Amino acid sequence: MTTVSPALSVLPAGDRRAPNQQIWPLTAATTPSGHLAIGGCDVVDLVARFGSPLYILDEATLRTACQQYRAALTRLYPQAPHRILYASKAWSCLAVCAIVAREGLYIDAVSAGEILTAIEAGVPGDRIYFHGNNKSPEELRYGLEWGVTVVADNWHDLHGLQAWGGDRRPRVMLRVTPGIECHTHEYIRTGHLDSKFGFDPNEMPAVLAFASQQNWEVVGLHAHIGSQIFELQAHRDIVAALLPWYREGRETYNLPFTELNVGGGLGIRYTETDDPPTIADWVEAVVAGMGEVWAGSGLPWPTLLCEPGRSLIGPACVTAYTVGSQKTVPGIRTYVAVDGGMSDNPRPITYQSRYSSLLANRATAAADTVVTVAGKHCESGDVLLRDALLPAPTSGDILVVASTGAYNASMASHYNRLPKIAAVVVADGEANLILRRETPSDLLRQDCLPDRLRG
Repeated sequence: MTTVSPALSVLPAGDRRAPNQQIWPLTAATTPSGHLAIGGCDVVDLVARFGSPLYILDEATLRTACQQYRAALTRLYPQAPHRILYASKAWSCLAVCAIVAREGLYIDAVSAGEILTAIEAGVPGDRIYFHGNNKSPEELRYGLEWGVTVVADNWHDLHGLQAWGGDRRPRVMLRVTPGIECHTHEYIRTGHLDSKFGFDPNEMPAVLAFASQQNWEVVGLHAHIGSQIFELQAHRDIVAALLPWYREGRETYNLPFTELNVGGGLGIRYTETDDPPTIADWVEAVVAGMGEVWAGSGLPWPTLLCEPGRSLIGPACVTAYTVGSQKTVPGIRTYVAVDGGMSDNPRPITYQSRYSSLLANRATAAADTVVTVAGKHCESGDVLLRDALLPAPTSGDILVVASTGAYNASMASHYNRLPKIAAVVVADGEANLILRRETPSDLLRQDCLPDRLRG
């Protein structure tokens, strides 16, 4: 176990109100030798042992975020049960699903692969909700075999359920596009009317009528407005947008609605200028929205569902790279290259996302040099960090990028035929491999060479 010094903590000054408000994992500290430690493990030692680049998942930070959602909902929403679904698209792997399931969370899956991962991690099918805007017949049948709740996104889903539900009496929710705008990147806004997700409000009477004629257990409504959202009002408004259709489903079409899923979307702190609400603040806003419209509705209080992803897993992981070449363009910038890039973190090139970083082997050194950190891919846009303030980097330094748990491993690629990188989970000074590093030979496993092309 690495000895760490709280007095040399690399966390920003201030309290630790919620993991999503911290740039670094909650266990981040420095060793007496000035190295960064996560979960009681020296990051320099982890790279020496497991290689580079390396995802490092802090179990304590992930568990803390799960516990804060549970505690806030238990305290603020006593009227009815609640369910917290981990949006596994943020990072779906056996270890992550196992950790959140042991914290009492359900799983939100969007493919047969994510369902399988949850099942193999020990999550029962009746604790999985199956989303997606284009479920294939094979995926739908697979989910039904495991007894998942199917979140019907469109008429394609409804007709598929009608065709393949058979005698299973599938458990179904209906996704509504609430028509709520929020301030985030246009690619991750999902609640506005111009979205590929969910039923348009104008369709809902026909949808409710159709669903009422099927042999399904239609348990409620779902909506989601986007991702990496800092404002709270939109999350209050989502309940009011859903109430009319919830009432109509119950009272006009006799659907047995008992659940209301308000989605997720709470943002996290990637840089010093980010200022997201706490997890408790987010829950309080949702519950306040419930109180504003439900108390006088005459309807029974529903089981309240939410689907956090990024705010659970994002702050819990960092990525460690090894510094290689450098190039200085006089009067313009200095490029510092690392041994990964857009294949292990596509968010900067896709969303222009910004991150925070430090050198793990010199975590206490003064940051006095502005550099641009580039990846190793043959792509001019493969830049991880623009204008990063670091101690002057040299070849062999271990550069660590914070808050990389969400949509990094899950969106990783083989661009330029780079093998996917390894991941470890750390806790109390122990590190365990959770994703094996691929080898170049692994890249050929799915390749097929016709005989006529040999020789």
